[in-house]
Amino acid sequence: MRIISITNRKIEHVEICLYEDVEFGSTLLEDVSLVHQSLPGFSLSDVDTTTNFLGKKMSAPIIITGMTGGLPELGKINETIAEVVEELGLGMGVGSQRIAIERKETRETFAITRKKAPNSPLIANLGAPQFVKGYDIKQVEEAIQMIEADAIAIHFNSAQEVFQPEGEPNYSIEILYKLIDISKSLKVPIIIKESGSGLSMEIAKLFYENGIRYFDTSGKGGTSWVSVEMYRGIRKNNWKADSAKLFLDWGIPTAASIIEVRTSAPDSIIIGSGGIRNGLEVAKAIALGADIGGFALPALKAAIQGKEALMNFLKRVIFELKVAMFLSGNKDLQGLKKTPIVITKELREWLDSRGINLSYYDSVRKRRT
Repeated sequence: MRIISITNRKIEHVEICLYEDVEFGSTLLEDVSLVHQSLPGFSLSDVDTTTNFLGKKMSAPIIITGMTGGLPELGKINETIAEVVEELGLGMGVGSQRIAIERKETRETFAITRKKAPNSPLIANLGAPQFVKGYDIKQVEEAIQMIEADAIAIHFNSAQEVFQPEGEPNYSIEILYKLIDISKSLKVPIIIKESGSGLSMEIAKLFYENGIRYFDTSGKGGTSWVSVEMYRGIRKNNWKADSAKLFLDWGIPTAASIIEVRTSAPDSIIIGSGGIRNGLEVAKAIALGADIGGFALPALKAAIQGKEALMNFLKRVIFELKVAMFLSGNKDLQGLKKTPIVITKELREWLDSRGINLSYYDSVRKRRT
């Protein structure tokens, strides 16, 4: 019955994300401005967005972050995304592979990604709470081998688990110790990934000081998984649904999370995700401190329409990224990482409240290679 529950939940999650209003809060990327340069010194066609990520060359710093898998129709979404990222030279992650660890016949819905994207960086995915319940290096290696992954994301979704009708909000410190041990034996890196509530400087520092060098912010401002579980709770007449309404706006805005992680983990690799919706926001995220921009919901909505729709969406994003780089006078991503930025309003207030000195932070972000 538990496996059936996971399967039904995966379908519900996709359905609710597609047809309900699940986006809450602000990324605060609107409080970040790239400085316009009237004479860039080169042509738009000269802009180079190529980068290296997880040992592979990408045409642009864009990842479709992990969303789904486990049923044939969900495997089709993964297949579509994989085909597109392979053609465009981008990367992708898969949704939680717990169902495939526990139910072997669902593995093809994840494995299809490597078949369709043989040269792209792929990221496996498991949930942090499972490491309290007995998951160890065996399950991690199984998830990695399933898609021949270049890294594995361990997603932290405490806010979602609290309001999920059948949630498992067990976030014992045992998770940290297990991941530290596991990371020492793996051939690929572990990515510490949030699920819509953002990573704080405290959590980034905790993992960074224990050898972890990859983070995915998944900050507030995009899909609220509290809202997704609220809708599920309403459907099931679950008592948690009313309380969930109080926490729809919970979390660290994506822009703030990028800065907090970069401050605490200065030479780490950061995927800036959570409410990223266009190429200009990818440019802002990278200028702010991220290395890669991550998309989820807009890619899901496009993939549902088919390969061409997703292809067109991502081509537009890449064009917008190039325009932002051109207009801010940056011929390549190394320039964008050091480009002048202006931080105002609520984001500046957040940084002041958190004791982050802007001059110091500016030096940190510009030291990136």
